[in-house]
Amino acid sequence: MELIAASRIIKAQQAARAALPYTEALTHAVSALATYSDVIEHPLLEDVQPPRRSAMLVITGDRGLAGAYSANVIRTAEHLHAKLVGEGQEVVQYLTGNRGVGYFEFRKRPIEQSWTGFSTAPEYRHAKEIADVLISKFLAPYEDGGVDQIHVVGTRFVSMLTQEANAVRLLPLVVEDSDDPEGDDLDYLPYYEFEPSPQKVLDNVLPMYVANRIFTALLQSSASELASRQRAMKSATDNAQQLIERLTREANQARQAEITQEITEIVGGAAALSESAG
Repeated sequence: MELIAASRIIKAQQAARAALPYTEALTHAVSALATYSDVIEHPLLEDVQPPRRSAMLVITGDRGLAGAYSANVIRTAEHLHAKLVGEGQEVVQYLTGNRGVGYFEFRKRPIEQSWTGFSTAPEYRHAKEIADVLISKFLAPYEDGGVDQIHVVGTRFVSMLTQEANAVRLLPLVVEDSDDPEGDDLDYLPYYEFEPSPQKVLDNVLPMYVANRIFTALLQSSASELASRQRAMKSATDNAQQLIERLTREANQARQAEITQEITEIVGGAAALSESAG
């Protein structure tokens, strides 16, 4: 299982890197829309204050034997759940992965919808399906069960040794303006002309952006799960080898003690026979 996870994590990292150019281009397009268009009012940008109901998407694994990967995600989700409830919000639960589904079902907690079977090999169609459900929930009126915010809890792949469970707010999107002329870099967005209109472009680009964000989270979580499984299986293999070595030494010591005891009994018996014969 360690070798299988090691081979699959390479594919997961390649998939995450392959999706990066599209993610960057889409992010630039959304930034340009928000920065250069005069019309930035959009349902996906509408921030209701105070929020009354939030949806939470929790990304876990389909299988165990991955160390504390799913447990860390669930723990982060529980902290976020407590925070939202403390703010007076209702929480609607969405899950990916059998581990999260099993956790909530065992505790008899309601699940709005779940998706399973692709935690280690997610595809864009999975993210699109999830995004369509969450966007429709966000756009629905509050009286019809709609939500004011959508949060995603997943795992960020930092390195083979480090994976961090985190929670981010997906909707509504936050548009931030920077007045710092220096900035972090010197990459300035060009001037765009939008056709047929900025509003029409927003209607098409923002759902794509949301789906891409979810797909990125799935890819990051996939790589994190495989890295955690490889590390856990390596630790299990090392522990098993150490246990074998320790038990082998104990068995050899017991066998040696048994042989010594038998030799002692034989020598003692021979000495007793010699004394009786004499």
